[in-house]
Parts: sequence; structure tokens; C-alpha cells
Amino acid sequence: MRHNCVRSAVLLGALSGFLLGIGAWFGGGTGVRIAVLVALGACGVAFFFADRIALAAIRARPVGEVEQPDLYGIVRELSYDARRPMPRLYLAPAGQPNAFATGRNPRNAAICVTRGLITLLDERELRGVIAHELSHVYNRDILLNSIAGALATMITYFGYIGAFFGATDEGDEPPGFFGALILLTLGPVAATMIRISIARSREFAADEAAARLTGDPASLANALRKIDAGTHHLPLRKNAQITSAGHMMIASPFGTNFWFATHPPTTERIARLERMAGRPV
Repeated sequence: MRHNCVRSAVLLGALSGFLLGIGAWFGGGTGVRIAVLVALGACGVAFFFADRIALAAIRARPVGEVEQPDLYGIVRELSYDARRPMPRLYLAPAGQPNAFATGRNPRNAAICVTRGLITLLDERELRGVIAHELSHVYNRDILLNSIAGALATMITYFGYIGAFFGATDEGDEPPGFFGALILLTLGPVAATMIRISIARSREFAADEAAARLTGDPASLANALRKIDAGTHHLPLRKNAQITSAGHMMIASPFGTNFWFATHPPTTERIARLERMAGRPV
């Protein structure tokens, strides 16, 4: 937990510093002041509203024990075993099997599963997925991912503003063609790389923590195998809302691992879990 906090602070500092650097490049002192306000505003929105934004993106609705008794029982039992508060439970209508957790801390957390997930997985596999999402909550990964996503989005927008509108302080020179080109490409790439460095390593950690919580790494490995096939068979259509929440899901919702994929290869995750289960790989 302490290592996560230190690493998170370094990564967020790098992301914020890059945002300030863009502001200083095309706007001088005024640009830096604007960048500070933008960064603080983005972090504030992510801190208080990231859960609502992510849940709305996938059209999730809250469910209780009466509607989903088996799912509710799994979440309650695992939360009790971990000695942590039980998160709110949401169900999304998507046929694709997927899940994610959101919320700024364990007392304000929510877990969302798709209808496709509860249809596809058996009880043991579903327990593994829920334990994975609970591990994200307990390690404070969700807040970090939300803030990183918000800052990354601001970096991209700031790069566009700098490229098209140039300097704002008197006497400052506009970035010019090559400066504009750098802002249009380097900003999104840097934001994506930092977001990836946050998300990818935390998937491995959450897999391991889930396996320890359930004592059944093989079931999570089987669930990941099914989810990977399901996301490739039923990829979600890309839009701004889904893209901003995609890195929070247990598997990429777009069904394709690009070079800048926010998730580690599913085969590697499965291999690690099967080694934990004592299977030959």
C-alpha cells in the first residue's frame, strides 16, 4: 500500500508537470496559471464525480439483493472476508462480459458488472472477478486511475489549444508549425503512456490480490479467458465516454489490444494466475 502511494504520487506529479509544461510553452506565465487551474479543476471533478461519470458512460443502474441475490451475496461475502465496507452494486445492460470498480475510497466505492458477465460466468469465476474489482478499491487504484484519466484528457485538450491558438502573453511567439505538430502529437502520447503505466501494473497486482482473497486463482484465470473471448466477440463501440472509462475495466472493452493498450496481455495474466494455482504453463 505504501509503495502504491509513493508510485502514484510520482506518476501524478509527472502528469501534472507535463500539463504545466505545455501551459508554459504556449502561454508563458498566463499559460502556467491556466494550466494550474485546469489541473486542479480536473482533479476535483475526478475526485467527486468520477464514479457517476463512469457509471453513466455504460448506462449502469443500481441493483439490490432482491434483483440479484447471488451476485449481491458474493460481494457481501468477499467484503466481509476482507473486513471492508460493502460497495454499492450496479448492473449495466451491455451484452459484453466486463466489470469495473469506481469510487474515491472503500466507503464510497461501487462495483459495476455487465449483464453479459453474469450470464457467461459461473459462481466461482464471478467471485474471482468481484475479488479483482474489490482489490482495486482497497488499493486506492480507482481514485488514481480517475485523476490520471482526467489529467490525461486535459493534456490532450491543452495541446490542441496551444497548437491552434498559440501564445497568450504579450511578446511571446506562437508555437509555429513544428511546435503545433509537437503539441498535437506529444501531448496525447505522453498522457496515454502515463495512463498506461498506471493501469497495466495495477491489473497484475489486482489479479494477485483477488487470488489471495478467494484462495482460487484458477477460477479468475478461467474468467479472464472467457472475458477475453467475449470482448473480442462483442466489442463496445468507441466513444468519448467509454474510452475515458475503458482503462478501469477488467478487460479492454474494445476487443483489440493496440500498441498503446491500457491492459496487459490477457494470456500473461492467465499464465501468472495458473502459476499461482500450481498448474504447469
